[in-house]
Amino acid sequence: MKTSALQIARRATPLEQLSQAIQQGSEVSVKELESLLSLLMDKKRKMEQEEAESSLRIMLEFLQFLRKRKVEELNEVENDLQFIKEDISTVEKHRVELYRARHRYAAKMRMLVNYSSAVTVPPSLIDKQGSGIVSGSSISQQQGYAASDTSQNRKADARAPENVHRTDSDSQNSDQSGLATARKRHIYAQLDDIQGYYLQKRRHCTKQSHRQEERVANVINREGYCAELEDFQSVLSTFTQYSRLRVVAELRPVDLFHSANVVSSIEFDRDDEFFATAGVSRRIKVFDFSSVVNEPADAQRPVVEMSSRSKLSCLSWNKYAKNHIASSDYEGIVTIWDVSSRQSVVEYEEHEKRAWSVDFSHTDPSMLVSGSDDCKVKVWCTKQEASVISIDMKANICSVKYNPQSSFHIAVGSADNHIHYYDLRNIKQPLHIFCGHHKSVSYVKFLSNNELASASTDGTLRLWDVKENIPLRNYRGHTNEKNFVGLAVNSEYIACGSETNEVFVYHKAISKPAASHKFDSDQNDPDEDMGSHFISSVCWKRESPTILTANSQGIVQVLVLTA
Repeated sequence: MKTSALQIARRATPLEQLSQAIQQGSEVSVKELESLLSLLMDKKRKMEQEEAESSLRIMLEFLQFLRKRKVEELNEVENDLQFIKEDISTVEKHRVELYRARHRYAAKMRMLVNYSSAVTVPPSLIDKQGSGIVSGSSISQQQGYAASDTSQNRKADARAPENVHRTDSDSQNSDQSGLATARKRHIYAQLDDIQGYYLQKRRHCTKQSHRQEERVANVINREGYCAELEDFQSVLSTFTQYSRLRVVAELRPVDLFHSANVVSSIEFDRDDEFFATAGVSRRIKVFDFSSVVNEPADAQRPVVEMSSRSKLSCLSWNKYAKNHIASSDYEGIVTIWDVSSRQSVVEYEEHEKRAWSVDFSHTDPSMLVSGSDDCKVKVWCTKQEASVISIDMKANICSVKYNPQSSFHIAVGSADNHIHYYDLRNIKQPLHIFCGHHKSVSYVKFLSNNELASASTDGTLRLWDVKENIPLRNYRGHTNEKNFVGLAVNSEYIACGSETNEVFVYHKAISKPAASHKFDSDQNDPDEDMGSHFISSVCWKRESPTILTANSQGIVQVLVLTA
């Protein structure tokens, strides 16, 4: 017990040893206790002081950091205000110049009208009732009457056109005012996104000018705009140009409630004269676009129909051979069809599972690429029977797309939630893998050779820069959790479907939808209450506000963006 007590005493801290000694009744004098108490009080005050200093130091560091951050924010706001003032001045100056130019043009037109009136040949002075010349007095008299009549007519004419002009002007001004109000309302609805895009552009312009001041003169155009401000003006103009989608034509299947009506793909041909649809019905139907738009709905019939052995997942027209179209199907077969003869030209059967996507090259009409559930991307040449390239991706392939300005670069959307960007001259590893989606990437489409849009079942669209390998923007507003709902792009806009049976259109610079349209519900549809219908495919008419859309009922609508 003594040994154990000794070991415990050795392991105890000095404070514990002192406490034990006092508790065990060790004899301590008053003087020793006072000295000990004094020592403890000094130690306590020192510790309290250190703790207070530490607390104050932490608070001071926090306040200094907060001040630095707020100063940076203040500087940023001051800089923002500065170039906002500069831009206001630039825009006002440009408006004044346009106003003056308009008035100079109006003055010039008035001068031309007055000049043409002054040189008009007067009526013939020859007396039509006789062959003689009218006497001088009668000439003077007639000239006096003519002058009087002309003066009166001019006064009347001066009054009448003024009233007519005022009426037309009022009507025109009213229309312009209504349009301007609608465009303002459209801006205020997306104010945060538009403000963010403007500030991003202008701050980038400021950074560029600071980095290389000699370039400042080069980034100012003849109107006094910097390149970024001009780009923002273009975005603002195109974004506010459209605010809704209007139906201009519709195709409906005979049996609206048949499960085989789902249109998996809809595509325009090379010249946007014809479009083709394909899907679960195992049929490719080709329609004349002008007939669909201009003729009654009950008179609409496909100009060509071609049958496939399996359900079809994707279509792609050849960008050079107008009568060739490629398809991919649920058996993994990639087929090239001749629309003129309504026969298949060649079939590629190397895929082991369902092929989801196929795409012809924009620059080489003999090359096409496909992707499948067998986790392989295959590149085909129409001059050969077997694939020329095969890439094993280790994940299901949902979408493949050629870069529009290259026959060597492809984008691949897969079930691993990523987009793989390949150079086909070196397929050992992708040029870049774009990460950001949280579920399978169902579609990839190029807006330009550098801009790539992607859609995912995580309910978002994303825009990427494949040159700088950076994300540009994220878009939300539609609903997409499990189905392929379509994706279509042009140079400025992105369109996609939704599982709410709606079509959404986004401007590429704004994260929220610019317009949307819901397919009409059918009161006799037993599944309508369940919300089972969704948009299954969309296609944009190149450089046009026209969109082809189709849903899971097989209804095809031609929509046009309007103000």
